Amino acid sequence: MTRLSRAVRGVVTAVAALLTVTTASATARATPAPKAPEDFVALSSVDPTIIQEIRYFTPHNFVGERIDGYQQPICILTRPAAQALHRAQKELLARGYSLKVYDCYRPQRAVDHFVRWARDLDDQSMKGEFYPHVDKTRLFDDGYIAAKSGHSRGSTTDLTIVRLPARPTHPYVPGQPPVPCYAPEGERFPDNSVDMGTGFDCFDTLAHTLDPRIHGRQRASRLLLKNTLEHLGFVNLAEEWWHYTFKPEPHPDTYFDFPVSCKSLTARR
Repeated sequence: MTRLSRAVRGVVTAVAALLTVTTASATARATPAPKAPEDFVALSSVDPTIIQEIRYFTPHNFVGERIDGYQQPICILTRPAAQALHRAQKELLARGYSLKVYDCYRPQRAVDHFVRWARDLDDQSMKGEFYPHVDKTRLFDDGYIAAKSGHSRGSTTDLTIVRLPARPTHPYVPGQPPVPCYAPEGERFPDNSVDMGTGFDCFDTLAHTLDPRIHGRQRASRLLLKNTLEHLGFVNLAEEWWHYTFKPEPHPDTYFDFPVSCKSLTARR
């Protein structure tokens, strides 16, 4: 084979390889992101008065960074769950309070992020605030982390109550000294919500809704949230005062993975 032939063949091979890469890239770009079913809505479209502080869009959570799949700080729920929250909000507004949601629909990729973090025993940067008394090796056995979450079915929300007029939410500064989530209200991370006895996502038995050590105003606040939601169809997770699931769930056996984003809902506008 002449040097010219070898050169030509080399050029052809390089061009073919480039076309292959380009075609593969185009195919990858053309793959559409998963979309939400038609009965999923942005909570703000059903009730814009409910306060939203989507913690997993921020680094202020037990992982310490924004969680996979949270592209925007919005609450997405199945329409029946959102409508039930709207009814609860009307009742609370009449009493001088507002609901505030911390998390709503949670994609499976976010749950997978939690699982990866839980298996990385060297990463304990947020232990001082969120799980001071829990050994990280126990997170799966104690039920704090699981491979599936009811949030991914779209009818579960984490929420609290805020007294009106709502104060501004205190900004979180990454790297600030941690304070245990069960510390007295004036010492733990300042939240503009009523005092529930612990902060949100506190991995501690004090976060159990009816823990007998929680009494007085803190217990009354938990019961106000519980009683308001339960008569509208929500069921509380006994281990987390903030965790409620609307029943019956429209998708009781499906764990969705579309991103938390308005774009996930645009196909039905």
